[in-house]
Amino acid sequence: MIPKREILDSATQTGLHPHVVEKDYVLGWVLAGIQHSPLSEAWVFKGGTCLKKCYFETYRFSEDLDFTLRDSSHIDKAFLHSTFASISTWIYDQAGIEIPVDRFDFDIFKNPRGVDSCQGRIYYRGPVTAIGNKALPRVKLDLTVDEILVHAPVQRSVRHEYSDVPVNGFSTLCYSYVEVFAEKIRALKERTRPRDLYDVVNFFRRPESNPLGESVRKVLGQKCDFKRITFPQFDDLQTHKADCASGWRDQLSHQLQALPPFDSFWDELPDFFSWLMASPLTSPPVLRSIPYTVEEVIASIQLGSLNLSIFNRIRFAAVNRLVVELDYRKENGSRSVYRIEPYSLRRTRQGHTLLYGIKLDTGEIRAFRTDRIINSKVTERAFVPRFAIDFLP
Repeated sequence: MIPKREILDSATQTGLHPHVVEKDYVLGWVLAGIQHSPLSEAWVFKGGTCLKKCYFETYRFSEDLDFTLRDSSHIDKAFLHSTFASISTWIYDQAGIEIPVDRFDFDIFKNPRGVDSCQGRIYYRGPVTAIGNKALPRVKLDLTVDEILVHAPVQRSVRHEYSDVPVNGFSTLCYSYVEVFAEKIRALKERTRPRDLYDVVNFFRRPESNPLGESVRKVLGQKCDFKRITFPQFDDLQTHKADCASGWRDQLSHQLQALPPFDSFWDELPDFFSWLMASPLTSPPVLRSIPYTVEEVIASIQLGSLNLSIFNRIRFAAVNRLVVELDYRKENGSRSVYRIEPYSLRRTRQGHTLLYGIKLDTGEIRAFRTDRIINSKVTERAFVPRFAIDFLP
């Protein structure tokens, strides 16, 4: 098991509570345990944690594990208890994380369609959880067989950014990109929770989603037909806006470095639904380089002199369209604080890495040498991009 200090350092860098980071760490090993069990080919990973662990580098932290089961016989208390007893032993042997067998809780119930589903809870003691503490943190499992899989599941690497990751990493069977997108849209229609709104708009903003409107629409249509619900429309969500807004901070703030304003996500839904119904998107222009001769745009984290935690805060701000505050050392040695809209990282032919942004107070395009950025802070002030954001890998 990794030392407690590693969790605390990660919490400091991300601005999150240590228990949130600890749960993220444990979730990785639970996924690894499932992959090394008889469940590996029958359980298909989906939901918000799937996005965080398998698709998006910069994303909200999550808390639960959601699966569609391709074998209905697995919805059985005795089977689940026995299987997770073996999984917990494997996890303890591999990582030292304790998952007490006597604390398993598998609640099997009939869903609204009369089909057996299960909500499970497994408790754990990780690097941060104090020894002897009886109030252990938990991971919730949401298990259903009452789903349609339109696309074949895909094997994806699990992002586990901790020092005990095995040489070959982890992987898991999960929904395809298009299918998890469509599933999130269906969830947004049926329950309009803040997390669903955050997830759908993040999908929509990513450049790889741009050409996928027709594919998402077709998969979503089949999922709605299977659930016997109408195809989502923006008007369907309007009656839930007040409830979604009231829960925005409580449900999301502990999962994010900084919380974007609710309106910055809600107000993007009309454009999202236009895209979903095949209206073409107008892409923002590319920010032209000034004043250096620039060789390439950088989306990776091989940044040389730029501190990784500083970069991750800047990238989080860019992906969530939040203004970032830079503590910056000028060429003459003096320091200034700049509030900017971050857009891209670029490397010059002279070997300097530059952060391109727009100064909030003047609207001026500015290039900042990353070796002179002393610190960064994500604010909760949103901006509407004037140029394409190049931080998405």
